[in-house]
Amino acid sequence: MQDQRPDLQWRDGYIPVSARFGDPYFSLDDGLAETRHVFLDGNGLPARFARGFHIAELGFGTGLNMLAAWAAWEQSGFDEPLDFTSFEAFPMDPEQMARALQAFPGLAPWSNRFLSSWTGQRKCDLGSLRLELVMGDARETLPDWVGRADAWFLDGFAPARNPELWGADLMRQVALHTAPGGTVATYTAAGEVRRGLTQAGFDVTRCTGYGRKRHMTRGVLA
Repeated sequence: MQDQRPDLQWRDGYIPVSARFGDPYFSLDDGLAETRHVFLDGNGLPARFARGFHIAELGFGTGLNMLAAWAAWEQSGFDEPLDFTSFEAFPMDPEQMARALQAFPGLAPWSNRFLSSWTGQRKCDLGSLRLELVMGDARETLPDWVGRADAWFLDGFAPARNPELWGADLMRQVALHTAPGGTVATYTAAGEVRRGLTQAGFDVTRCTGYGRKRHMTRGVLA
């Protein structure tokens, strides 16, 4: 099946907003700071990094989360590969991604290396990063994935706008594809998301969110 491209609107010239879901791809305050607070700190990273570490993600978007994780990985002294698998139904093309990532000059050493090698293909090996981009509806693609992640970034559009990516069945699949003692983190503290993660087997905690979001969610597989 041919990949579906996102219908984008641009705010301030570089902030992509999904016309389909009516939601920006990253925080209007500071997208990189939010990524570090929610997805890195929320999963206990980089302190938990170890050889063979595997991150999985729902919602690749601009690639911001991957780049922040890759930067933290290299800055922690690792040169062996970080495995990063992301599930995305509406992948951006490289030009759209490059435009959005201009907002984060501090990540340029990593975004430039990535964009110089990535042309939209499903796999990209950059030595210290091995990306697998699984394109399509995660409700259909995740059950067939054979991997298990040490940490999950749940970064779909807001549950009220994109409920398909937050359902209890999908949260069970996340748990089934999580290594023992693995973690999950997301910017949302919506009750149905926390209940779905709890029912899937995660020990869930509501904690302080980033910026204008009072709370976020993190979990550890029991």
